[in-house]
Amino acid sequence: MFLVAGLGNPGEEYAKTRHNIGFMAADKIHSYYNFTPFKTKFEGLLAEGIIDGEKVLLLKPQTYMNLSGNSLDKVAGFYKIPSQNIIVIHDDKDLALGKLKAKIGGSAGGHNGLKNIDSHIGTDYNRIRIGVGSPKEHHTDTVSFVLSRFSKAEIEILEERLDFIAATINELIKKGIAQYSNLIGMHNQN
Repeated sequence: MFLVAGLGNPGEEYAKTRHNIGFMAADKIHSYYNFTPFKTKFEGLLAEGIIDGEKVLLLKPQTYMNLSGNSLDKVAGFYKIPSQNIIVIHDDKDLALGKLKAKIGGSAGGHNGLKNIDSHIGTDYNRIRIGVGSPKEHHTDTVSFVLSRFSKAEIEILEERLDFIAATINELIKKGIAQYSNLIGMHNQN
């Protein structure tokens, strides 16, 4: 069994903001693989589905970004999902808009959602990072930037990337992070 968690903040005021790109990716995966409807469980919205024969839980923590680990830890603990079967999808302000990267482990890089997850389950889980652009490019502070909405042009770029993640998440589940990272690397060149 796998757990895929898209990070974000609950509430309409945060919809389509940079910090919520993880929720947007989870929604794409949800519709792409025809998961069950999201239900409120374990301080999050949780859905179940099958991806290439593997049972997958899809989670959107509802604890606000900085406490994402609370929900994720409860789901992983209840279903006894090991960290190598956990995939976290999140925004990255240090990557150019739409650039994707995947890795296992590493530092939280100043991302409070990841810091909280690390404090609950350690650092050895899979991460898909989605570039949301830099606050420096927009001449603003980090908090204002990650809580700002995407422009229409930015959404168009990101929609393609989110479709790519949904269409290829099965490769990560089947073949592991190294192969998936190579696949992303080829896609980033397009």
